[in-house]
Amino acid sequence: MKPGRKRLGDLLVESGVITVEQLEHALTTKSKNEKLGDFLIKENFLTEQQLIEVLEFQLGIPHISLNQFSISPELLQLIPAELAKRTNIMPIRKEKNKLFIAMEDPMDYFAIEEVRMATGCQIETSIAAKDDLYRTITKYYDLQESMDAAMLDLAATTTETQEEIENEDSPIVRLVNQIIANGVAQRASDIHFDPQETELRVRYRVDGVLRTERSLPKHMQNVVLARIKIMGNLNITENRIPQDGRIKTTVNFRPVDIRLATLPTVYGEKVVMRILDLTNAANDIDKLGFSEKNEALFRKMIAHPNGIMLITGPTGSGKSSTLYAALSHLNEEGVNIITVEDPVEYQLDGINQIQVKEEVGLTFAVGLRSILRQDPDIVMVGEIRDLETAQIATRASLTGHLVLSTLHTNSAVESISRLHDMGIEPFLLSSSLVGIMAQRLVRRICRDCAEPYAFTSRELEILEENGIEGVTHGKKGRGCPACSHTGYRGRMAIHEILPIDRQVKDMILNRTGDMVLQDYMKEKGYSTLLIDGLLKVVEGQTTTAEILRVASAD
Repeated sequence: MKPGRKRLGDLLVESGVITVEQLEHALTTKSKNEKLGDFLIKENFLTEQQLIEVLEFQLGIPHISLNQFSISPELLQLIPAELAKRTNIMPIRKEKNKLFIAMEDPMDYFAIEEVRMATGCQIETSIAAKDDLYRTITKYYDLQESMDAAMLDLAATTTETQEEIENEDSPIVRLVNQIIANGVAQRASDIHFDPQETELRVRYRVDGVLRTERSLPKHMQNVVLARIKIMGNLNITENRIPQDGRIKTTVNFRPVDIRLATLPTVYGEKVVMRILDLTNAANDIDKLGFSEKNEALFRKMIAHPNGIMLITGPTGSGKSSTLYAALSHLNEEGVNIITVEDPVEYQLDGINQIQVKEEVGLTFAVGLRSILRQDPDIVMVGEIRDLETAQIATRASLTGHLVLSTLHTNSAVESISRLHDMGIEPFLLSSSLVGIMAQRLVRRICRDCAEPYAFTSRELEILEENGIEGVTHGKKGRGCPACSHTGYRGRMAIHEILPIDRQVKDMILNRTGDMVLQDYMKEKGYSTLLIDGLLKVVEGQTTTAEILRVASAD
């Protein structure tokens, strides 16, 4: 039997990457149409990089990065888009009658045969990462095609018509849809349309970092932005004032919610789309990246029958995800949970959610006051922005309700002085607060290309200053197709939790300064953001550079 005919499971067991028991579990548990490799990666039995290395070594098939190839339009015509997407195969070059293709599973002989029949070429295979293939197929087959069609269409007409930007089959509509689909494929949290003097720049924010995806010609700017405004039910004739909207759509059978915001600039309107991928919504406390100690503290705080629990941090630090995970955990048949939010990001079953509408007078304070007449057990206030909201939330917590909310401060300790400064009386604050948690998001090292790394003398110094000794090595990402050669893939949270015990209540009553409270946290062994982050560096989950980017090393 030729080695090429061996089954993938047998190859992985022979290589020692998985055990026979893990293989048997996968074969009996996975769904009928799910590929074995995909299931093993999902169950964390192996990484995609390990799978690729085994196939590369055992079958002698090379592993490639698709961003190194410039793919010609002639190649794209050889393999139809439908076949490329269904089989997850990308043509990369052609020599005479030999077609070189990249695929995630070079043992999928049915797919190879189908490509051979469709092209009439002799097929040579190479291995590429699944995400790398998905991104490249979306980019070349969909985005480029839509862009070329839109350019031709606009060149043929001098003015865009209303029908042109409303007709679902028009090239400009397909182009905007593809820019969104490509953003979802790349796990972007935001898509920016930035008007420049001579072009419209499209940028994606992936794992908290913005990068330019492509530039569209300036003459496409008005029609692209008009299409986006129509999708969000905005006024397309108004371009002098900022507007906000919302788009509900489906990308590759996944429900996606998009928040839309426009802003007039000197070169035209800038548009930012915030992508809320509903399938990726964190609704499980286990998935928030807590250390064991912090998770126990967090669960204890939200288990209080009454009081205020605050989550603090700047915009984009994952506060909403943490709040939703807490609400999902508390959401039971016998509990009435009501929220007042601006905006409602994720819609949760069994929870009553109110959207703030300041233009009609429905503010946080008004919404919160009306909630208290609805017999709630648990109340979530999207944000405490002013004294009135803070006072009502405090009163609600003292009359038997658990109130969850957020505040824009840099650390857990600073939240207390912020509420003092707002005008909340110390005796009310010490009676109502049950806990404060600060958090930040940091990039996670890519699992597929992580490798051991010796700490520098400065890193060792920072670790020792924070009581972490005897560690010389961490990990860092080498850079691979799965993480777009950044070394990072996905994000995780670092936390700082201050439970309000009797001593802290006394300190609040006496208006003790932030520094004294910080010293008390240290004395009690509660991790600061920096220490929690450095412990995750030692565990090989992220890097010191990432932690220092969001937490001070003072």
